[in-house]
Amino acid sequence: MRRMLGASALLMSAALVACDKEPDPTPKPVPVSWHASVKPLVEQKCGGCHAEGGIAPFALETYAQAHARRDAVKAAVTSRHMPPWSPSNECAQYVEDRSLTEEQVALLTGWVDAGAPEGNPSDAPPVPRALTVGLSRVDATLKMPTAYTPQKNPDDYRCFVLDWPYADLRYVTGFRANPGNVGIVHHVIAFLAEPQQVAAAQALDDQEPGPGYTCFGGPGLNSGRTAWLGSWAPGSGGSDYPAGTGLRVAPGSKVILQVHYNTGHADHDHGGQASSDETSVSFKVDSTVDKVAFVQPWANPSWFRGMMPIPAGQADAVHGWAFDPTSVADQLTGGAFQKDKPLTVHTVALHMHTLGTRTKMEIQRRSGARECLLDIPRWDFHWQGAYTLRQPKVVNPGDSIGIECHWDNSAPGATNVNWGEGTGDEMCLGLYYMTQ
Repeated sequence: MRRMLGASALLMSAALVACDKEPDPTPKPVPVSWHASVKPLVEQKCGGCHAEGGIAPFALETYAQAHARRDAVKAAVTSRHMPPWSPSNECAQYVEDRSLTEEQVALLTGWVDAGAPEGNPSDAPPVPRALTVGLSRVDATLKMPTAYTPQKNPDDYRCFVLDWPYADLRYVTGFRANPGNVGIVHHVIAFLAEPQQVAAAQALDDQEPGPGYTCFGGPGLNSGRTAWLGSWAPGSGGSDYPAGTGLRVAPGSKVILQVHYNTGHADHDHGGQASSDETSVSFKVDSTVDKVAFVQPWANPSWFRGMMPIPAGQADAVHGWAFDPTSVADQLTGGAFQKDKPLTVHTVALHMHTLGTRTKMEIQRRSGARECLLDIPRWDFHWQGAYTLRQPKVVNPGDSIGIECHWDNSAPGATNVNWGEGTGDEMCLGLYYMTQ
């Protein structure tokens, strides 16, 4: 009997050992490889630009392309130069956030350090949606009437009167600029000339020979209070405006395209003149929207009068300003919005020139609380953009929107700088897209 029990015990032990050696049904982690983990991340965060025909200088769509650029990819993500994303995520959360988490940076650098293995295509997970860059559709593209060669050096501001192609009421629901000569185009703004302003705009154009007319500071209409349809600065890719919103364009309107040319560092032809440009702007257009929107520039009016000094030798010059936009909402929008009624901020942007180091825009509540709209802790003139809040912010009567800018003017040979239209001057300009 003992022998039988002992044999049974041995059989049970053997069975348990056998069970222990059976394959574990839990899937084993797939090693880091291009197909398993790197390609999905690259397609989501980088694919909107690094595609064949995209705005980036090379594509990252295949293993061969990524493998050839692996060292550049590692350097770009560790330095946070790429993907380009200027806002601090401690300020607010934005739609189409291109930034990488620390874990994602570690994944990419670890892949490169491991020899950038390709892996097995069968390990690839479902392809994520690439973050949107640009317009979801283009309904109208307006071009300069003819190519223009800048006549002033180093800065030439030129406005061109463009026909609006629709004969009924429409709404601009997305905007993209298409700089014709990125070597000399500093910024682009599409202003709206309403029907009653068209004759004045045409008169300004007729007064000067050649395409367009000189327009430092703005298009010269309505005492400077001219609605914006969209803008471009280096790094901007254009985008749809928040769903259900749009900028009203009445039939009979025209678009005033302002292009700031900076030829101080441009390549010149053999005649010593800056090369020509033929910039265009593209619009997404809808017949109806739920909410009429307005693009509001935001800066201290006294700065325009030379009261924003940035002294030579100063490493951290600072200027700031705050004001309640609801108190003048009717004036700002030409009567489109009501005074002393809440406003909703959907999208924010900030603009400085090349001396800028950091900048911030916030809501200063009547209670004393502060809510960040946009914080750019490391300003890069070449990567500017507009950022749509995941959760729009309501500005109530008594609240203010504040802006603060910092500059470093301590380089050897620096001269005193102030607000100005030239690239060598400076600005501290906020923009926000709002509804009521």
